[in-house]
Amino acid sequence: MLYEYKTKILSTGVKLFRDKASEADAGQFNEVFEQECTDGWELLTYSYMAEVLGAKGALLVTFRRKKGASQN
Repeated sequence: MLYEYKTKILSTGVKLFRDKASEADAGQFNEVFEQECTDGWELLTYSYMAEVLGAKGALLVTFRRKKGASQN
């Protein structure tokens, strides 16, 4: 079975004195995931990347779908 892949970088908001995602971050991520799933993509992998000072970070996410899958 052949797949096509898509990778995105999802930035988090600024974090001061705590290392956790905010509700705004979660909402943003949910919107991206819902849109990608609607278009036939499934989440394959993710990885958290912190900046050097740890005040901000990002998720590197990779989606896949079967080649030739219908696109909305």
